[in-house]
Amino acid sequence: MSLGRIGQQAKLCLKNQSKYQHLGAFVPSTSNTESITKASQEADERHDRDRPLSFIDGELIAIKDNFCTTDQPTTCASKALQGFYSPFSATVVERLQAAGAIIAGKTNLDEFGMGSHGINSAHGPVKSPASDRGSQRSVGGSSGGSALVTSTRQCFAALGTDTGGSVRLPAARTGTVGFKPSYGTVSRWGVIAYANSLDTVGVFGRSVEAAKQVYRLIEGHDPRDPTSISQLTRSRVESQVSCRPRNKTLRIGIPREYLLKELDPLINKHWSLALQLLRGQGHSIHLVSLPTTKAALAAYYILAPAEASSNLAKYDGVRYGNRAPNDRDKPNVLFSSTRGHCFGAEVRRRILLGSYTLSSTAIDNYFIRAQKVRRLVQDDFNKAFAMKHPLLQHQEESLRKEDNKEETGVDILITPTSLNLPPLLSSLQSDQNDDPTKEFQEDVYTVPASLAGLPAISVPVPCMDWKQVGLQVMGQYGDDERVLDAASKLEELLKDADD
Repeated sequence: MSLGRIGQQAKLCLKNQSKYQHLGAFVPSTSNTESITKASQEADERHDRDRPLSFIDGELIAIKDNFCTTDQPTTCASKALQGFYSPFSATVVERLQAAGAIIAGKTNLDEFGMGSHGINSAHGPVKSPASDRGSQRSVGGSSGGSALVTSTRQCFAALGTDTGGSVRLPAARTGTVGFKPSYGTVSRWGVIAYANSLDTVGVFGRSVEAAKQVYRLIEGHDPRDPTSISQLTRSRVESQVSCRPRNKTLRIGIPREYLLKELDPLINKHWSLALQLLRGQGHSIHLVSLPTTKAALAAYYILAPAEASSNLAKYDGVRYGNRAPNDRDKPNVLFSSTRGHCFGAEVRRRILLGSYTLSSTAIDNYFIRAQKVRRLVQDDFNKAFAMKHPLLQHQEESLRKEDNKEETGVDILITPTSLNLPPLLSSLQSDQNDDPTKEFQEDVYTVPASLAGLPAISVPVPCMDWKQVGLQVMGQYGDDERVLDAASKLEELLKDADD
């Protein structure tokens, strides 16, 4: 039987899955060749009858292994959930399947989403196909598997989760597009939580247009998710966004606090060149200040572990998850060894950190102060953007005087996505032994947008071999379409300049 267009695409993806299997991007045994082939044939038949279910009908989309699925195990790359099958699928998975998308498999990640390099997994690390003189480099984390399967054409697009940069950082490391929407626009129901107030479903694509197509299918209110924005609130946000004119030229902000001396020279060079290209197209560049940025990373690594320590309390082998064998043999012992046995070192570290910051002796000095810093980060962004935050009904006078708001505010911010080029995996393993907190600095450019719940996207700069660079576009809350449009313009300019 001759294959149609969809079937041929699926065949190529499956061939690449076999070719790159050694990189550890897919969780073992979650990609079913037979079912994918059958589904692609059915999609071809729908297209032949001119009745596709959607514009991605028949496309292969990979799912990060912290999204619940009924037909494949959901492990979060942890021994605690080894062999676990969910009785339901996540809302975004259901929406993709209803649109005719084919699930390509479940992708590897840092355990429970905790990590910036894709190495904290019970399934082994995710490795980059591009090496430096034979040495493997990081693909970023925690959604490194989803980024890698997208960049190596093992699927059309992939879903990940972004808590403090877990979609944008891997996108920058692998030369793909990684989009984090505004918090609450995409349902989190069926996504295993790391930090509830920060977790956001994100999309990987090889182009901004591909990421946009998938995003538009999965966004929308979900009554099962308490953090999902209601239809009434969405209407209010859309009304305010529509009031802002869509000018051909943009006012682009550059935060002075992001001009760090630690920034890799190659990344700084591409950042400067991109701004020059944008200025040449008539867009204006403006220096802005986000003073609380300096405290944002510290606040994030107090708040996220605190929420994680609460969310992961249920994995004790009694109420939920697997149980260590030696706990069963000890009299009067319920789960003392299970959590130590099932959780990796990084997860244990963050649980301990979070438990301490929530303790009665430390909560005022750490957790409460971190929440105040988070609000200040949000206020900084509100001062910088021309558009008011659509969910704040009463703007404080200190944020912006209305008479000069349009003149001084910017439409978007453009920054680097990462501080450094992809590091060697061997150096990361030694760093974990010497200073396990060193990897936290990788999130310095991505964390502020997460704390404020803003839309942000990483756009790849065409580079050679392993020297991958990503540039980040951020916008005001709810202004996702403007961010995507700006990212498309930037993507086109970068490709034209490379040619």
